[in-house]
Amino acid sequence: MHVVVVGCGRVGAGLARTLEAGGHTVAVLDRRRKAFERLPDDFGGRTVTGVGFDRDRLIAAGVEEAGALAAVTNGDNSNILVARVAKETFGVERVVARIYDPRRARIYERLGIPTIATVEWATERVLQRVLPDRPSVEWIDPSAKTCLIERPVPAPWAGHPITELDLAGAARVSVLTRLGAGSVANGDTILQEGDVVHVVVSGDMIEGFDRHLQAGPRKGNH
Repeated sequence: MHVVVVGCGRVGAGLARTLEAGGHTVAVLDRRRKAFERLPDDFGGRTVTGVGFDRDRLIAAGVEEAGALAAVTNGDNSNILVARVAKETFGVERVVARIYDPRRARIYERLGIPTIATVEWATERVLQRVLPDRPSVEWIDPSAKTCLIERPVPAPWAGHPITELDLAGAARVSVLTRLGAGSVANGDTILQEGDVVHVVVSGDMIEGFDRHLQAGPRKGNH
C-alpha cells in the first residue's frame, strides 16, 4: 500500500520509517525541506516540500494512488484540512488527523474523519505515572476513547454470571483469569472469588465501571 505522511516531525518521521520497514511505499510531505533530515539515511520513499493541503503537492506525493494518509503536523487546522482534502477530493480510503484539542477531535469524528486526540492520550499516560496507586490502564487506543483495564473481582460477585459485570455500551469483560490461566470471557461463566478480569471500557467510563465493580451485584440478580 502507498501511504502519504503529511508532517515530518518526530511522529511523522517515525511513522514513515515504520511503514517502509513494513513493506509499504511512503511519501512524506513537509513545508520545510530541513525536516526531512529526521528521516533515516536509507529512507527510500518520496519527499515533497510544500504545504499539506496544496492539491498539487499531494498529487506529487502520490495521493491519487494512496491507500492511506496521515496528517501529523503540529497544527490542528492544517491536519484537518489535509484530511478532508484527501478524503473528499481524492477519495483516500484510510485517513487520520492528529488533533491537539480534544473538543475539535470529537467534532471531526462526527464528520467521519478519524482523529488522534493527543491531549487525551498524553493526559492518561501522565496520570499513570504521577498517581501510581490509581487503578491501572493496560492499553489505550490512540484516541483515548477505548481502554483495556485489569481488575480483581471483589468477593461479593462470587456466584454471579460474568455478564453482570458488563455495562451496556460502556464496558464489557473480554478475558477472565482464574488460578493464573486466562480465557476469553464466556457468558455462561460464573464468577469466583480470586478471579481477575480484563475489561474493554469507554475512556470516560473507567471510574464508572470501578464504582459498579465495588458496589457489588444488585439485589435480586443472584
